[in-house]
Amino acid sequence: MFAVSVLVLFGIVMVSATSFIARQIDRTVASELAEVQADAGGGGQAALRSVIDGLTRKSPGIFYLLQDPAGTVVAGNMEAIRPQPGLRTLTRTRQAASRHAAGGIRGQGVVLPDGSYLFVGLSDFELGEMREAITRAFTIGLAATVLLAVAGGVAMSVAVLRRIEAISGISRGIMLGDLGQRIPLRGTGDEFDHLSASLNAMLDRIQGLMSGLQQVSNDIAHDLRTPLTRLRQRLELARRREATVDGLQAAVDAAIEQTDAILDTFAALLRIAQIEAGSRKSGFSAVDLSGLLAELSEAYQVAAEEKGQVLVAAITPGLYVRGDRELLMLLYSNLIDNAVRHAPAGTEIRVEASADPARVRTCVADTGAGIPVAYRDKVLQRFFRLEASRTTPGNGLGLSLVNAIATLHGAGLTLADNQPGLRCQVDFSRPG
Repeated sequence: MFAVSVLVLFGIVMVSATSFIARQIDRTVASELAEVQADAGGGGQAALRSVIDGLTRKSPGIFYLLQDPAGTVVAGNMEAIRPQPGLRTLTRTRQAASRHAAGGIRGQGVVLPDGSYLFVGLSDFELGEMREAITRAFTIGLAATVLLAVAGGVAMSVAVLRRIEAISGISRGIMLGDLGQRIPLRGTGDEFDHLSASLNAMLDRIQGLMSGLQQVSNDIAHDLRTPLTRLRQRLELARRREATVDGLQAAVDAAIEQTDAILDTFAALLRIAQIEAGSRKSGFSAVDLSGLLAELSEAYQVAAEEKGQVLVAAITPGLYVRGDRELLMLLYSNLIDNAVRHAPAGTEIRVEASADPARVRTCVADTGAGIPVAYRDKVLQRFFRLEASRTTPGNGLGLSLVNAIATLHGAGLTLADNQPGLRCQVDFSRPG
């Protein structure tokens, strides 16, 4: 494409320049021819011969030719040519033997009334020189351009290969297990910087998932070891001590109950992992958040009343967010259930939802004991429980699940002081 562009430009410049020179020659020749005829004054061949003899001496750069009807040269500084009226170019110089000029002749001829032929022309040497100069300039320019293009290509290839090798080196280090390595950015904003930024973001995500997997493994090893040990001890004790069918049945029932609790814990961990993987995002749709919160508030009214609590719903109607309705239901049911289960009698529990131009704001707040500031980040971790003895039901995964769902929806989860009690704020960004 580059070569074609250069050839097209060369052709345009060549045609434009040579056409201009040719027009200049044609105008000069036409003017000189008219002047010769005017100077002869219609005096016939003799008068023209006299004028041409004088002009050949005064204007040696111009070619003149006067031939009689038989084609014999009567006057001028050229050899005889075939009489042809109008503009013409003589590729072979038909100059008189007594003089010589480089190139051909471009001129104009006219057949006179008596049959004689008059021709006036100029050397097209300048036209040839122009062609040669343009050709030479384009040849030199093309050669320089090609050299510069080759040099630039080599330099660019070296730079590209260095960047690729840097990325490959980082990749090899990561494959060896160093997930903390990142591809350096040059700050140029080019395609390699965009690629490096994308790869770094992917590596951050992978490292986060690996850290989460390691954390889950550690949590499972630490927090499930106790209930499994307790289950084994209870079964072993029942085998040694229980001698009646009823006693063994009771031990088996207790073991099944503990097993169900362990399975629930595994199910919760699996659900958190699935949510953090982000696979549910593809199924997002518009969710009536106002209707969802109103439905949950009504469902938990009975449980709150049974514990002597007051559940108040202050929900602005018509609030919609984009998300997974099932997961959002799980998020808010966990928050309301936590408030109902952990707050004492006489507590007021509020479920609120409102909106401003930038956000949809929701909140589940209670006037119970709350969570100390030092533990508000820790309660979002898997298996963390404020009750160190772990005698009450639960697995310490509820708020971890809430946090994972909020993160999946791009919502901000904030645990704040309700003075008294705990305020769990979940804010969704509204589309611009």
